Amino acid sequence: QVQLVESGGGLVQAGGSLRLSCAASGPIFSINTMGWYRQAPGKQRELVATITSGGSTSYADSVKGRFTISSVNAKNTVYLQMNSLKPEDTAVYYCKARLRSVLEWKEYDYWGQGTQVTVSS
Repeated sequence: QVQLVESGGGLVQAGGSLRLSCAASGPIFSINTMGWYRQAPGKQRELVATITSGGSTSYADSVKGRFTISSVNAKNTVYLQMNSLKPEDTAVYYCKARLRSVLEWKEYDYWGQGTQVTVSS
C-alpha cells in the first residue's frame, strides 16, 4: 500500500522558518509529481508548490520568494522550506504525489495525512 508521511510542522513566530518533509513509500513504480497543499480553517485546500520528477517547480503567488520546494527522487521524498512565515500561512499542510504503483497501469493521486503549521504574530 502506498503511503505518504509528512513531518516537520509546528508552531513558529512570524518571520521564522520551518521545513516540511514528505516521504512516499510502498509499491511505487514511478512518481510524476509531488507537491504541497494547505487548508486553513474555513477555507478550501489550495496549492502551495509542486515539483516534477524532472525538477520543474511551480509556486502559488502568495509564497513565491519565501518557500522552496525540493526533492530527492531516489528517496521518494519532497521537502518544503518555508521562510519569512506569516500568520496567514497558518494551515494544515498536505503532501500529494501523482504516481503509478506497481499494482496499477495508470497514475493516481495519493495524499498524506497532513501536518499543522501555526504562525503566531
